[in-house]
Amino acid sequence: MAAEETIIEAGRAEGQYWRDLWRYRELFYFLAWRDFLIRYKQTVFGVAWAVVRPLLSTAILTFAFSRIAGLSSGDVPYALFVFAAQVPWQFFANALNDSSTSLIGNSQLITKTYFPRIIIPGSSLLRAMVDLAITVALLGALMVWSALVPSWHVVFLPLFMLLALVTALGLGLLTSALTVKYRDFGFITGFATQFGVYVSPVGFDSRIVPQEWRHVYALNPLTGVIDGFRWSLFGGSQPLHLDELTISAGVAVLLLFVGLRHFRRIEKGFADVI
Repeated sequence: MAAEETIIEAGRAEGQYWRDLWRYRELFYFLAWRDFLIRYKQTVFGVAWAVVRPLLSTAILTFAFSRIAGLSSGDVPYALFVFAAQVPWQFFANALNDSSTSLIGNSQLITKTYFPRIIIPGSSLLRAMVDLAITVALLGALMVWSALVPSWHVVFLPLFMLLALVTALGLGLLTSALTVKYRDFGFITGFATQFGVYVSPVGFDSRIVPQEWRHVYALNPLTGVIDGFRWSLFGGSQPLHLDELTISAGVAVLLLFVGLRHFRRIEKGFADVI
């Protein structure tokens, strides 16, 4: 049987590139699983850190915004209100932080063999989805413990998770490509996610933003994700404004387009500068 050959061409056609992405799908799974094991290797708590981190963050934000600032979450317990936002936020932050430095961390692989480089930052999203599954399960347990039944809006929950994925993928592709040439972006991304948890409506209700600034605030795509996530879980107590959601979704799609376009434009030079 003749061996299968891969022909590497300069300026590889888009159609061939995406077919190669499917052919190398096993590498996608391997990188995600390898990095997931490395993340928790030689740690005392192991995978439990996927639970400990959002719980600690929830406790801090609940104390800061509920006890000190005196903000309200309506009929929903404040800790559960915050943890519901932590689920998509942690997924976004983990995916973005991991993908931004993923190309640098796999430099030897990039310089030695051909494969669609988009697999590397893409595998970071798959790895973040494992943590996401754990936090979703914990959220379900907390809702049972609080005797809260999700509203029928919960059927829309996957759409808001898809919006979070689109946002993380777009920014992840952009920052990972920029970090190859400018290593500063790795530090900037880490700082941005630490600061972003206080700018995004994770610890508070976005309705505290003055009405005249709501559309500007919706330019943060995580605003639509978090508001939609809470609306899906808690129903009418957390109303959803379609105009603001449209703005957030539009920004997320734009980020994906810009990130993908920039990544593909400079991808062929990664091996030369990494």
